[in-house]
This record gives sequence, structure tokens and C-alpha cells, in this order.
Amino acid sequence: MAAWSERLAGVRGVLLDISGVLHDSGEGGGVPIPGSVEALARLKRSQLKVRFCTNESQKSRGDLVGLLRHMGFDISEGEVTAPAPATCLILKERGLRPHLLIHDGIRSEFAQIDTSNPNCVVIADAGESFSYQNMNKAFQVLMELDNPVLISLGKGRYYKETSGLMLDVGAYTKALEYACGIKAEVVGKPAPGYFQSALQEMGVESHEAIMIGDDIVGDVGGAQRCGMRALQVRTGKFSSAADEDSEMIAWCPSAKPSGRKRPAVCKNRSFCPACADPGQTLFQGRGVYEQPLGQRVQEERRWVLTGATQSSLTGRTEFGLGAAGTFSRIKRLRASRWCLLG
Repeated sequence: MAAWSERLAGVRGVLLDISGVLHDSGEGGGVPIPGSVEALARLKRSQLKVRFCTNESQKSRGDLVGLLRHMGFDISEGEVTAPAPATCLILKERGLRPHLLIHDGIRSEFAQIDTSNPNCVVIADAGESFSYQNMNKAFQVLMELDNPVLISLGKGRYYKETSGLMLDVGAYTKALEYACGIKAEVVGKPAPGYFQSALQEMGVESHEAIMIGDDIVGDVGGAQRCGMRALQVRTGKFSSAADEDSEMIAWCPSAKPSGRKRPAVCKNRSFCPACADPGQTLFQGRGVYEQPLGQRVQEERRWVLTGATQSSLTGRTEFGLGAAGTFSRIKRLRASRWCLLG
């Protein structure tokens, strides 16, 4: 395999997810993922800028940082982009008074926010507070508003704790969207503005950064939509079976789409990642195209080479990927171990 220094050419900054990448949450605060403390220390010793980009909405930023430092991670509060503080800024800027459907662990983040006579609803990973009574109250608040505003701190489907997979805020947000006939505003991954805020804090451009996470949609897909490179680790909630609905596919313009799930194979084997040996190439780039299965994507010459391993796919959601204007179907791209960053 090509050296990682070659694959990360041009990268000046690294955005790291926290849950599922650095640690698995759970009773007693959770446990660090093997090798993650050492990997972060090596990143900090390098010339790369490092920032943490999380959707954590059960712990305040201070509590989260304190927990991670107790586990041995070199991290400070100022290095963390979290949805609760970002949401507070939005509420103040827009004069919004929220009804809060949130976990008690982040309620302190909203201490300076006016919650009287609410004109919006803020929903986060409320855990056990996701009762029918609380969900129905949020529904009632939204239905009473002329212009209902629903703000969701992230929109993940689920995450992993030491005890197993846990339903995330996205499922409850979808329920309110459906019941009220509205669309939630997402503060957190995969919202482009959230990534841009993290990049601005880090002081790098999108094409100079790489996102590392365990969520193929929220972390990898969201980062790519902002023009970043991205890697998915096989830790946290990673599951090859569960992620098959979110595969990354590309097409070669010189090949004729067959109209079936398997496209024609690109003849340009020197550029086409689908024709290369597994584990040798990873082509990800500065944007994402979503195309119906079987359609071609326009030629795009801005894609860049990073590096990771590959695994199987089914391909319901397609993302245009490629290099030097040559495309073909490729398998999912992800880093298999933290040690690959070494």
C-alpha cells in the first residue's frame, strides 16, 4: 500500500469524532477504544492541526472533556465543536425562546437562554426523557406556532454504548417532523454549517482537512459534502451490514451503464479504483453527487487520493467519487484500525 504520507498529501487538519472513535460511552463514563489514546497523542505530536467534532448531546462540553481527560486523552474544551453551544448562539442571534426536550446533562448549557413563552423546540438525545408525555408536549408547542421551528442537535439514527446500540435523537426528530409536517434544522453533523464552523475554528480550508468517524452518513458523507476527505473507522457503531444502505459508488463516464445494479467495468484500470486491488486505493473528493442507480456522473477532476481499506456494498445511495476525471463503481472506503494513522 502507498505510504500514508502520500495519501494524506495536502492535509493540514484532522477532525475527529468522539463517541465510537475515541471511546464508547456507557455506565461509569464508558471506556476508551483500544489504541485511541496513543493515536491521538501521535496526532498531537505531528504537524497536523486537530479538532474534535461531536454530536454529543447528553453531556455538557466541559463534562465530556473532563471525562476524556480522565481516560488519558490530551484534549481541551476549546478544541471541541459541540452542538449545544452552537445551538445557543443560533437561539440568541434569532431571538428564539426554546421549549427544551433535552437530557439533563446539557441543561446547564442553556442556562442563559430565555425559555419563557417558547417559539421553537430544541430536541437533543434526551435518553430516558423521551417519554410519550414529553414528546407530545413538544408536538403541542410546535402545532400552536404559526411558523414552527424545530432545531435538532444532530440527527443520528443510533450510537453505541458499552451495553449495546442506543436509539439516537434522529428517530425522535423524524417523528416530530412527520407529525407536524415540518423539516427540522440540524445543528450538528451532517449539517454543512457545522463542519464549516469546525474548520473555521481550526483555521484550515475544507480541501486541507480530513474527517475521521464511525458514521458513514453523519461523519463521512457530511464531511465529503463540505469538500473534505473522510475515513470511517471500524469501531463504535460500525457494522458492514447496517451501513449497506449508505454505500459510496462512482461511475466511469467511458463505460455504458447497464441499467442493472452492476455497472459496466471501466477500461482505464490505471485510474479506476473499482479495478484496483482491494485495500490499495481510496478516491474521495471535494464534493458529493447523488445520482439514481445506473446514471453517469459528470466528469470531475478535483478528486484526491487518500487511503483506507475496502469492503462490500449493495449501493442504494450513490456518491460520485473518482480521480482525474475517471469514474467507476467502487467499494466502501474506510480505515480498519486506528493504527493505520501511524
